Amino acid sequence: MSSQIDTIFNPTSIAIVGATNRPQSVGQAVVRNLIQGEFQGVLYPVHPTLKSVFGIKAYKRLGDIPDPVDLVVIIIKPEMVPAVLRDAAQKGISSAVVITAGFKEVGGKGAILEKKIQELAGHHRIRLVGPNCLGVINTAAEVRMNASFARKMPRPGNIAFISQSGALCTSVLDYAEGRKIGFSKFISFGNKADVNEIDLLRYLGEDPATKVICMYLEDLSAGQEFIRVASDISWNKGKPILAVKSGTSSEGARAAASHTGSLVGTDSAYDAIFLQSGIQRVEGVNELFHYAMAFSRQLLPRGRRIAIVTNAGGPGIMATDAAVRHGLQLATFSPETEARLKESLPPTANIRNPVDVIGDATHERYEVALKTALQDDNVDGAIVLLTPQAMTDILETARIVPSVAKDMNKPILCSFMGIVDVSEGVAHLESNGIPNYVFPEAASRAMAAMARFGERLAIGNRVLPELTCNRDHANDLIRAKLDGNLKCYLPEREAADLLDSYGLPLLASRLVTGPDAIDAAAEGIRFPVAMKIVSRDIVHKVDAGGVRLNIADAVQAREAFAQIVENGRRFNPDARIDGVLMQEMAGKGVEVILGCARDAKFGPIVMFGLGGTLVEAIKDVTFRLAPMRIASAENMIRSIKTFNVLQGIRGNPPSDLEAIKDCILRVSTLVANHPEISELDINPLIVYPEGKGAVVADCRIMLRSTSA
Repeated sequence: MSSQIDTIFNPTSIAIVGATNRPQSVGQAVVRNLIQGEFQGVLYPVHPTLKSVFGIKAYKRLGDIPDPVDLVVIIIKPEMVPAVLRDAAQKGISSAVVITAGFKEVGGKGAILEKKIQELAGHHRIRLVGPNCLGVINTAAEVRMNASFARKMPRPGNIAFISQSGALCTSVLDYAEGRKIGFSKFISFGNKADVNEIDLLRYLGEDPATKVICMYLEDLSAGQEFIRVASDISWNKGKPILAVKSGTSSEGARAAASHTGSLVGTDSAYDAIFLQSGIQRVEGVNELFHYAMAFSRQLLPRGRRIAIVTNAGGPGIMATDAAVRHGLQLATFSPETEARLKESLPPTANIRNPVDVIGDATHERYEVALKTALQDDNVDGAIVLLTPQAMTDILETARIVPSVAKDMNKPILCSFMGIVDVSEGVAHLESNGIPNYVFPEAASRAMAAMARFGERLAIGNRVLPELTCNRDHANDLIRAKLDGNLKCYLPEREAADLLDSYGLPLLASRLVTGPDAIDAAAEGIRFPVAMKIVSRDIVHKVDAGGVRLNIADAVQAREAFAQIVENGRRFNPDARIDGVLMQEMAGKGVEVILGCARDAKFGPIVMFGLGGTLVEAIKDVTFRLAPMRIASAENMIRSIKTFNVLQGIRGNPPSDLEAIKDCILRVSTLVANHPEISELDINPLIVYPEGKGAVVADCRIMLRSTSA
């Protein structure tokens, strides 16, 4: 519960173990920061020999402090930390911040020592931040706590920042000071021996002082719990979460038996988690705070339609290009709006969007253009650009922006371009809650981020599907196939049995073990057929020459059988060949891939994208964690780059998106219910026109024992 860590952020008394007067020491910096930050509670320095620290009475040990203590900040040698935690437990202290380094991050004895303090904290119910962290800051006027060794107290604000990296925190604080960005809470949580990012999110989600949550993460503690907590904050509380996640390289993708397994990597899991949680992932700290400034100071736009007002054509084009590139739309003004602009602006001005008020524009010209554009019902927000020309009244122009904004329920972002000449105007904008960006592309990206979040808040169907399936039958199939083995590959025929138990649409098929069985098999199946080798030792059938299509009759089927078996033996002389699958040919449709791979940390990850033999080359796929809510499946379909193919192009009809969604949700439920499924590929799933459904044309499954 978030209340369990409340004393970390709102203590009435703090003991500092390791407090000292020694210059340039962490112990001195923490005490100095608490004093200079004007901590509103009582401080108790703890040092074995000193009588006072910064003139405040010091105590030899925690037990000597005569009064109750809410929080202990620990800055001593790592091997001494366990003893201090025992003293804290005897004193009845409920919270600790361990700034000390030298634990898990150094390995060996440090990792063992961290495990020990983790166990002590858990046993004594002490909530612990760290070890190996910068500390914790709460800027609230009633607390004013800077329990860190940062250089100084940040200014108050409504943005919370949490980070695994203490070193990054110091840079972020300096950046924020330069941009006049304030914080509600600032937390470096280090090795997260106890309190982790999920605990902090849960707390900040309930924190009325926090409007936006920013995170720097190196890893996650638990994927599904993270999704539950972050989703509640994003969707139910409407509080934006922005994240920088380090480690985005693809080297983690492993060799695998399935297309899905070869395409999914650990970073794919993080992308899926963020998407399902409503978190916006950003490229770096600069973009993180570009977005945070917009979210924390402005209303969300009602849609993607924006107006741009500029005094220079080039920057207007730059802003427009960036806006369109990031998914915004240039609003089309109503005839009434264009008429008012034409009446109010000089003949040389451009009255269509983007509105160019010309280089000699006065603040009055900016005011009428901005107000007129925002009053148009076709406009959801505005970006104001200014280049500092000789005749430009920068400060007066800055003053009209918040003046116009107070009468509009629409967001306004600015790009007063430059640093020196525009500084006075920028200061006025930012002091009045109008974010400013040095260049217009950044303003466009930030507005697009707000529009995306606003749209996602309006999405329904955030519930798990109710599907009819035969879970017991699937369990029996899996148990029989593993039968004491650590892993087992299911060829298509056997994989289809498992898919059938979860209601996935399958083609009629028959297994034939020899040419003589073809006539009998043909009685229950319609020509033309596809014929595919069935062997647990041949995973990629096409590579082995094990697939023949459009077999017209039994005569061709017998010839194909012989050729397929010969190809398979040539490809792998040791392969066990069970026969050849005769399968009705699927009708022509759009080929997509649907699959799953199981991440060791986060569990099953479902993949969807355009399918076929080139899927690994094209890589137009997207991922989500299972089990998946209905909205996640819907968003998954729309998020691939080639979604327009499914919508119908070049005279082709729209594909059956409902059928795709149903298949995604059935696969998601299947892999969530059966942890033995380590990899699964349906490639292709052939999708027919709207209302005509879809069918599994090929599939493979790899099972792995969970008791291994």
